[in-house]
Amino acid sequence: MAVYTTLAAHELAALIGEYDVGTLISAKGIAEGVSNSNWLIETTGSDGAGARFILTMYEQRMDVAELPFFLDLLDHLAAKGSPVPRTIHDRAGASFRLVGGKAVALIEFLPGISVDRPTSAQAHAVGAALAGLHRHAADFSGHRANSLSLPQWRELFDGCGADGLASIDPALPALVAGELAFLEAAWPHHLPRSVIHADLFPDNVLLLNNAVSGLIDFYFACRDITAYDLAVTHSAWCFEKDGAFRAEVSAELLSGYGPLTPAETAALPVLARGAAVRFMATRAYDWLNTPADALVTRKDPMDFARRLAFYQQHGEQVFAV
Repeated sequence: MAVYTTLAAHELAALIGEYDVGTLISAKGIAEGVSNSNWLIETTGSDGAGARFILTMYEQRMDVAELPFFLDLLDHLAAKGSPVPRTIHDRAGASFRLVGGKAVALIEFLPGISVDRPTSAQAHAVGAALAGLHRHAADFSGHRANSLSLPQWRELFDGCGADGLASIDPALPALVAGELAFLEAAWPHHLPRSVIHADLFPDNVLLLNNAVSGLIDFYFACRDITAYDLAVTHSAWCFEKDGAFRAEVSAELLSGYGPLTPAETAALPVLARGAAVRFMATRAYDWLNTPADALVTRKDPMDFARRLAFYQQHGEQVFAV
């Protein structure tokens, strides 16, 4: 989440007036993340008791034609019982509107806290919630290809240029070249597929104590290898800020998710390396191309270079049956 676009108070009030959610009280920009503009919205509520929502304006890497997939998926998963926010439809029944040529959606606010350093019990709950998401999405009819799969990683790195990558770290160009060649040769294309979240970082999970109260920010969701979603989540949850691996968190995340097929288990080391490269790619590109005046926190791509190095050396042991 982030804020790239500024909306004046009267614009926000007029927009919220298109929904049956009461009168706007406040709107606070949310700085975390790198892709869309987001505000925490407070209103009087349709019954006068007060209500909170998340307002999202879609900015980068977003085709408006794909919005029905994302928003319908939220409603589908919420109806199935996944801890996912519902889309708030406007008075005309639309799940999104256009403001200044950009799409905006109002999303249910869910209670909970995103943790910086998850416990093993929390990781177990997240693994179970991710498995539940995959089960609940099994009969979802929407389709969206992964727009940030292996070919796009190369495109993003190419967009950075060797000099740009070297400005982040002198060793990065050679690391990227070698790992992309490996992944292009080793990627397991024939594993089971489903709708996946594809970005389940700790800041996209809300927790109340050790229970998952919300899975949020589905705007990279797509149909792809199901076990890749687990690999993405593993790469996001199982490391300290200094790069140290948290073995107990890893074990509980995998246990909470439940059994995989033998082929999926065997592929996890490669999928985890791919997950690390995916976030190296987007973070490197954003590091070099984020506008200087954007209300957004850039994220260091070298965090995932270190996780990649770990998976290269220890992935087989970590994911062994």
